[in-house]
Amino acid sequence: MTDQDWIAVDWGTSNLRAWRMQGSNAVAEASSDQGMGAVAPGRFEAALLALIEGWLEDRPMTVVACGMVGSRQGWHEAPYRAVPCVSGGAMVRVPQTDERIAMHILSGVSQAKPADVMRGEETQIAGLIALEPDFDGVACLPGTHTKWAKISAGELCHFRTAMTGEMFHLLSTGSVLRHSMGEGWDAEAFMDAIGETLSRPERLATALFNLRADGLLHGASGDVARARLSGLLLGAELAALKPYWLGERVDLIGTPGLNAAYMAALSQVGIEAKAHDGTELVLAGLTAAWKAMT
Repeated sequence: MTDQDWIAVDWGTSNLRAWRMQGSNAVAEASSDQGMGAVAPGRFEAALLALIEGWLEDRPMTVVACGMVGSRQGWHEAPYRAVPCVSGGAMVRVPQTDERIAMHILSGVSQAKPADVMRGEETQIAGLIALEPDFDGVACLPGTHTKWAKISAGELCHFRTAMTGEMFHLLSTGSVLRHSMGEGWDAEAFMDAIGETLSRPERLATALFNLRADGLLHGASGDVARARLSGLLLGAELAALKPYWLGERVDLIGTPGLNAAYMAALSQVGIEAKAHDGTELVLAGLTAAWKAMT
């Protein structure tokens, strides 16, 4: 092991992912379902060691982690930093019992007004800035809780969160609309629904129940209903976040599927977004934090 060997960790609510690093290069990868929500208090060190045991040697190896592991319910709280701030880099040293690791957790970011927080996404934003130091525009990070963040002069200036992904899940699996949902997709219905709530977001509540009624009365397919539900919610999100995309460069950071959906939605308002892989940028952000401390 050399001073260039370290471990990058992305520890969210549902999953734990780790990479054995040599400088800026990942040479091994491991993951488990031991996300923050599945680990009992006091068991975080054991959960991490179970995943990375084979990478450790006799002297301390630096570990840099981001995500919900730094929340109040996580391993050790890494206090939020208020915007505007440089995205990434601030971290806390975490007490641990195994002397083969030197554990550090990156801080999340907060906004006082309107109240908002993020943990993990700020590291992906730091990765974007590391790759493009002159970036000036908006980063959109699609997910369960989608983040829209204004970036300028290397700083995260302000941001907003939209619960679109969680709303889609709850409505499609836990509401009356679940009876209308199919497993497939209809791209035309998706795009039409985006335009519908983008132009008239105040009609969202009634447009949602229309999905159920259309199936009962007119036999609308489940695939159309599923695509329309997604489009209606995403159109409402774009309407609410108009100040974040109007006249701005927008870069997407996420999975290929979510990036494609948001790219299609943004095309309706004349935005040609650039897509980045979320895993690549979280590694770039963790690497930037590791370099700052070495």
